[in-house]
Amino acid sequence: MRKSTRKTIKVVTTEIFLIIASIFMFAPVFLAIVMSIQPPEFVFSYPPKFLPQGFFTKNYLDAFKIVPFARMMLNSAIIAVLITFGKLISGTLSGYAYANFQFRGSRISFYILFATLFIPSEIVLIVPLFKIVSKFGWTNTYMAMTIPFMASATNTFLMQQHFKTIPREFEDAAKIDGAGSMQYFFRIVLPLSRPIIAGAAIINFTYAWNMYLWPLIVAMEDKMKTVQVAINMIINAESSNNWGIIMAGTVIALAPTLLLFFTLQDLFVKSLVSTGIKG
Repeated sequence: MRKSTRKTIKVVTTEIFLIIASIFMFAPVFLAIVMSIQPPEFVFSYPPKFLPQGFFTKNYLDAFKIVPFARMMLNSAIIAVLITFGKLISGTLSGYAYANFQFRGSRISFYILFATLFIPSEIVLIVPLFKIVSKFGWTNTYMAMTIPFMASATNTFLMQQHFKTIPREFEDAAKIDGAGSMQYFFRIVLPLSRPIIAGAAIINFTYAWNMYLWPLIVAMEDKMKTVQVAINMIINAESSNNWGIIMAGTVIALAPTLLLFFTLQDLFVKSLVSTGIKG
């Protein structure tokens, strides 16, 4: 068998596998969308129908009537954006420091920081964190739901590892031209790091948008609850047997993260091509 033929078979096999995997991964989302635009009798029909029979918008209207969905989506958006920007700022600055500067205790402090990745924070830290937030009087505020999450060891580690791949010749050339450390960081390092920053933004935004347990604890008023809590409120409401309404709420909650992913995915690919750095 010729080398070109083996390569073609490998490519076709890989493509088929990826298509099948994509179908399995997208199937729950597609099913949720179909159920969200169908009346109750369609949802509970047997045998089940997997293709929509019309467009039933009442489920979405009822989801907004059962809970203050618009307000809760606004809360989630504010919280997710603030946490994302906070993590990106702290992660890039701390990662740059660990990658480009040598200072006393840098290695030990980095190892300690890395070790915190293995701590299940939502289990171990949630009680003491709630006591601190309560002592500050931050319950039912955006500060309680954002400030504790504006720094992340994961972001520091990712940025530090990425910054190490940037050739030292760039920094040497910048210093020859009279650029300081922060000028080099803002004018050279950050533009070259757009792919990793876009990927981190997607991860951080999705994490913040999907937070459930912490907002459920610190947000005691409906006006401060988030969209994930709203879905649980819909499930617990009188219409909990109407899975069309529940799926409508789920689709609404899922839409912003999908929109962000598809938006930054294009930026991610373009940045990889434009940076000119391999590895």
